[in-house]
Amino acid sequence: MKKTVLSLMTSVLLFADSDMEQLKLDIQKLQEKVQKIETDNVQKEQENLDAKMANDSSSSFSQNAYLPDIGLVLDMSALNRNVSNTSYADYAMPGFIASGDAQPIFNPDSGFNLNYAEVSMHSVVDPYFDVFAVFHLHPDAFEIEEAYVRTRALPYSLRVKAGKFKSDFGRLNAKHQHSWNFASQPLIYEGVFGPDGISDPGIQLQWIAPTNIYVMAGMEAMQGTNTQSFGDTERNNLYVGYLKSSVDITDDISVLAGVSGAHGKNTSGDSDVYGVDLTLNAQLGSYSSLIWQSEYLKRNMDSTTGKDKQAGVYSELIYNMDSNWATGARYDAIVQNDTDMSAYAGVDTSNLDRTTVMLQYKPFEFSRLRLQYSYDRSKIIDNARKDVSEVMLNLTIEAGSHGAHAY
Repeated sequence: MKKTVLSLMTSVLLFADSDMEQLKLDIQKLQEKVQKIETDNVQKEQENLDAKMANDSSSSFSQNAYLPDIGLVLDMSALNRNVSNTSYADYAMPGFIASGDAQPIFNPDSGFNLNYAEVSMHSVVDPYFDVFAVFHLHPDAFEIEEAYVRTRALPYSLRVKAGKFKSDFGRLNAKHQHSWNFASQPLIYEGVFGPDGISDPGIQLQWIAPTNIYVMAGMEAMQGTNTQSFGDTERNNLYVGYLKSSVDITDDISVLAGVSGAHGKNTSGDSDVYGVDLTLNAQLGSYSSLIWQSEYLKRNMDSTTGKDKQAGVYSELIYNMDSNWATGARYDAIVQNDTDMSAYAGVDTSNLDRTTVMLQYKPFEFSRLRLQYSYDRSKIIDNARKDVSEVMLNLTIEAGSHGAHAY
């Protein structure tokens, strides 16, 4: 009996000792798992901290988060014109452009044209500023078209722009050529401002009114290098002001309107340009719309022979049939031209106008083919009035990051 009891006790002790060893092994494995989890957590926290430092604006590595958006626009054309390239390069527009002073930088030649490659850049600088730059690369020239900074968070709905920029005068001036509805510039814009429009170093202040409808007022002080209307650059001489508004008449119809004024100096005295613009936009469907855009410009300018009083208008109607196809027509004319015409003695200088029609196909949002025909009665070529007929096929490609065009 005693032997039996002793054997039983020995077995229990051995079993208990075996369980204790297993328990120790289990605890050791559990400790190793806890240690691994803690190590993984520390590593993840360090990775999160590194990522936060890389994106933190106060970190020395923060510029990686502010690399500029870069876009590229290519614009080219194939053209047929009933005037030789040599003669067309010296055309005159009576009262506005003398023979030899024309600057036909867009689609200048019959045949093939590489009009420009436009490189644009935009970046957030910090919580206070954005920076923009647009470079035009022509076949024989490089141009800084725009390079400016713009504020992000001023109080009272104010915004400041400083640098070289295209003025917000009127409806068309601030838009780049590839965003126009037609490949050619309206006659009055060409005559008053030239192909580059008002684009100068300066500073701009804009204010958006706290109202239910959009109302924006702006003023600009610019250098005034535009020789078509200004050009006295002994000091900055050009001041621009405007008031713009848009109203939704219905859910599908909106009206945009604006008034603008520019006062500057030329070598003969004062030069003032006034503008009124009106745009009606009617949405006919998800991708279908009808846009009627018109603008009137008037210039009063001191000259060597007195005070020139000139004015012109353009009106265009665009029908966007769907997301791919669009068609349109534009009529533009010089409606007042009270200036010295002695250089054109014996030449009819009245009724300077042009009619243009176009058909456009966009395979996608960033490519466009546009067939355009224009009949131009505004030119003096080889000392005679010459009606110019022109057929053009224009191809525009946009690549990379490109900001939305103005509405």
